Amino acid sequence: MTLKVSDIGEKELVRYIIANSKYITPDDTAITEFSSTNIISTCDMLIQSRHFPKNISYFDMGFKAVTVNVSDLAAMGAEPLGFLLAIALPKDLTIDSFKEIIDGVLKACEYYHIPLIGGDTNEASEIIITGTALGLTDKPLMKDTYNKGDLIAITGSIGLAALGFELDSLDNIYSKKALNPKARINEGLVLKDFATSATDITDGLASELYEIKKDNFGFMIYEDMLNITEEFKSLSCNLNLDYLDLILHVGEDFELLFTISKDNLEKLPIDCLVIGEVTDSDVVELTLENGFVERIKNKGYEHYVSE
Repeated sequence: MTLKVSDIGEKELVRYIIANSKYITPDDTAITEFSSTNIISTCDMLIQSRHFPKNISYFDMGFKAVTVNVSDLAAMGAEPLGFLLAIALPKDLTIDSFKEIIDGVLKACEYYHIPLIGGDTNEASEIIITGTALGLTDKPLMKDTYNKGDLIAITGSIGLAALGFELDSLDNIYSKKALNPKARINEGLVLKDFATSATDITDGLASELYEIKKDNFGFMIYEDMLNITEEFKSLSCNLNLDYLDLILHVGEDFELLFTISKDNLEKLPIDCLVIGEVTDSDVVELTLENGFVERIKNKGYEHYVSE
């Protein structure tokens, strides 16, 4: 039987590329030593039918194309340096719609203090936006440099975007989080001096935990530390959705997930939510509100995998 990409999924494809290249690191970005610092570079492609909800504006498409890339810089603790934009458009897209996309890109560049420095254009059957973000840092934050006993924390509540994708109304915090998320670039610049490791939450908390897990280490997450509101639970229930599934397995929050020592947590000058701890259990677990402990499944958003 001949394997197809849908049989193994995006993460296995990426692992193959990394294993066959000497210059790619398994982190969120590429790290290139330059003079006395490091150039951080990252690239993300967004395809209209795969990455943008139907009710998103063209402006928000452009803004998000910058956000997803800047979020990777944030996870590395990098100062934004420049942004490259490659965009493919259907030939029947209106000029007004094109201008809205570019307005969103430029507004996001202004918001993150990252100048648009170049790019490319082409034709396609749907909107495809590829961004490349460059940054600088003298101390890159890696994914797996945590220690046993470190606390696990996030820069804000998660699951909001996941719920927002399911709501018809746009006038609520959940839909706003889904349609116009913000990268935590300022928090990343602070965390590089305090955290032991970091990544951003794009594919869901569970997926990111498994992505950073190394042998002989485990993670214990506590439900009662996840800041889950009664409103969130109620809205999820009304939609016949499992609120924990939304929090653990969907993603698109663009919050930073990081580990930090207890001593450094006391010194940390930004707000965060501590949600668990690094253990030596070699498994990823969740302590429920009722005290029961269950394994967290390795499941999250992934390209190529058939529904």
